[in-house]
Amino acid sequence: MNGKVIVITGASGALGKVVVEAALARGSKIAAIDHAATTIPATADQLHLGGVDLSDADQALKTINAAAAHFGRLDALINIAGAFSFETVAEGDPKTWQRLYAINVLTALNASRAAIPHLTTSGEGRIVNIGAMGALQAGAGMGPYAASKAGVHRLTEALAAELKGKVTVNAVLPSTIDTPANRRDMPQADFSKWVTPDELANVILFLASDEASAVTGALLPVSGRV
Repeated sequence: MNGKVIVITGASGALGKVVVEAALARGSKIAAIDHAATTIPATADQLHLGGVDLSDADQALKTINAAAAHFGRLDALINIAGAFSFETVAEGDPKTWQRLYAINVLTALNASRAAIPHLTTSGEGRIVNIGAMGALQAGAGMGPYAASKAGVHRLTEALAAELKGKVTVNAVLPSTIDTPANRRDMPQADFSKWVTPDELANVILFLASDEASAVTGALLPVSGRV
């Protein structure tokens, strides 16, 4: 992946940080986008764009175009921006459904739409989305999250069909990721069975690499040791 220009959304999160570092270690140039503000200065290899609401199509377009202008091209987009909430249908807040749809689906949709012209020009364009194993069959309390991640799955499939032969589009479907937040929320769980951010980053970057040129439309489970 040496020299490839990769846009990573949700770059300051637990998974995003690991993917950024892993991509840089492989010689990639990174445009790191996040909703959180940043003061990290731009360099030849890194551009940090903070305070961006990717659920807003205009902001997404402006930000993706700024990344392309900085590096001269884009080769891959990794849509990590997302959120989780555990609420039952009967007792939860309907606004949670709207919030998770905006953060999980619209961010990926808007970033992808903005990046398509640049990725098509690249000739080796890649889009990698983050789905969820929990969206394949939702359990109690998983309704709003699973519904939004199922939307990411369908977005992935539709984009893969529309861009076939031009840009590959795939999604990873992790089970529980071993993050500090998940350990805090599930202290009795067996953490050894969870997927580590490093393991997931390796799969994500494979799908963004030249080696995955024949893979598109895949929803790839990354289930750890469950």
